Amino acid sequence: MLLGFDIGGTKCGVVIGSETEILRAKKIPTDHTISPRDMILRLCDLADELLAGEKPDAIGISCGGPLDSKTGVILSPPNLPGWDEIPMTDMLEARFGAKAHLENDANACALAEWRYGAGKGSRNMAFLTFGTGLGAGLILDGKLYAGTNDMAGEAGHISLDNFGPAGYGKIGSFEGFCSGGGIAQLGRTYAEEALQNGIRPAFFLEGASLTDITAKSIAMAALDGDETALRVYETCGSYLGKGLAILVDLLNPEVIVIGSVFARSEALLRPAMERSLKQYALPRSLAVCEIRPAALGDSIGDYAALAAALV
Repeated sequence: MLLGFDIGGTKCGVVIGSETEILRAKKIPTDHTISPRDMILRLCDLADELLAGEKPDAIGISCGGPLDSKTGVILSPPNLPGWDEIPMTDMLEARFGAKAHLENDANACALAEWRYGAGKGSRNMAFLTFGTGLGAGLILDGKLYAGTNDMAGEAGHISLDNFGPAGYGKIGSFEGFCSGGGIAQLGRTYAEEALQNGIRPAFFLEGASLTDITAKSIAMAALDGDETALRVYETCGSYLGKGLAILVDLLNPEVIVIGSVFARSEALLRPAMERSLKQYALPRSLAVCEIRPAALGDSIGDYAALAAALV
C-alpha cells in the first residue's frame, strides 16, 4: 500500500493507493494561519484516518519547488510562505515508519502520467503542465531525470522571441506564450488593438477592465468563433509548436504529454501547433513523437503523490 501527500498553496491532498489505482483520497484547504509543521501534522492525522490501522509500504510527496529531493527538504516555495527548510521526509518517516520520497510537483506529475496516464508504456517522455505557468518533467530511458539539483526540465524559461508576454521572469519565454497567464496577456494586447480598430472582442465585455480577461473567457469566445480570441489561440498554438520543436530535437521523445489548458483547449491549439512543429522540428525526430493531452485530469495531484512513492 502506498501513501501520498500532495502539497499545494491552496489545498493539500492525502491519498492511499497502489501501483495501479487510487483507493481512498481526501483534500483539505492549506491553512496559512498555522505553522507548516502544524499543517503537516493535520495531514498526518488525515492519513491515519485513511489508513485505518494499516501501515504504508512507501510514502510519496508532491510539492512545488524549490526543494531538495535527495534530502527530502522543502526549500521556501513561493506558494507556501513560511515553509522554509522543512525536513518533510524525515517527519513522515518518523510518523509512519516507511521510506518517504519528496518530488517536485512537475516531476511527480510527469511520473503520474507516465505510470498511470497518457505516457504509459513509453520510455522517453516529456510532460508540460501548461497551467498557470509552464512546468515540465522528463522521463528519459525509463527513469525520471531531475538534473544535478532538481532543476532539469525548466522549459518555461526557454526564450522563444525577443518580445511577447512575460512568464517565468522573461519576456517572450515559453511560459509567457504558453500558460494561462500568458494567454490572458495576449488577450489583453489583442483586445486593445481590436478596440483601436473599432472592434470589441466577445471576451472583453462592456464595463469590464483588461484585467478581467482570462484564458477561460478567451477560450469560450474562441469556441463561439470570435476572431480576436481565435487569433490569441492561433498565436499561442504557434509558439507552443516552436517550443515543443526544441524538446523534440533535444530529447527525441516518443511522447510529449501536455496538461491543463492544452487538455481543455486542444482543438483550438493543435492546428497551429502542428504547423509550427513541422516548420521547426527535425522531421526524423518528429516522426516518432506523439503529442498527447494529459489523461489524469483533476486527479493528477493524487496520482503524482502515489507516483513519487515509487521513485
